[in-house]
Amino acid sequence: MVATGGGPGAMEAANLGAYLSRHPDSVVEEALAAVAAAPTFQPSVEVWARTALEVRRRWSEGTESVGIPTWFYGHEPPNVFASSIAKYFQNSLREATLLRHCDAGIVFLPGAAGTVQEIFQDACENYYANPDMLAPMVLVGERYWTEEMPVWPLLKRLANDRPMAAAVHLVDDIDEAAAVVAG
Repeated sequence: MVATGGGPGAMEAANLGAYLSRHPDSVVEEALAAVAAAPTFQPSVEVWARTALEVRRRWSEGTESVGIPTWFYGHEPPNVFASSIAKYFQNSLREATLLRHCDAGIVFLPGAAGTVQEIFQDACENYYANPDMLAPMVLVGERYWTEEMPVWPLLKRLANDRPMAAAVHLVDDIDEAAAVVAG
């Protein structure tokens, strides 16, 4: 099951990928071309949502996924590709719920404060977890996570000499991330 924060951008892409996962690549390419016409909710949420809803209408049979947006970030609308949506009023509860259920691993793409919070909240769970309960943490973008937002050195230091060391990964592209999570 794919679960995301339910918002735009990478979260929307993950929910769309899950939604179309049983369709042929040609359908995925066609759907990507369609959503590319309105790739962001700015300047018009209406155009962005209408474009995505048209993709759902064209391919009404989709695989389920979960989106868990928060009221805390009210400026980011939820994407329409998650089949189930849970909405939390408190971001910390949202994060805890996502982390608790994402036991196959979490992929972290370049982000800012919210993403950094999620990384270290997940790191804390892995730090104290029994070795059989560790979930892979995959940070995508070596330069980003070592130079621009240098959380990787601290994460590696935290994992040093702990079972969680085997669960933290830094990769440069999404294919590598998928390989780590797939095991």
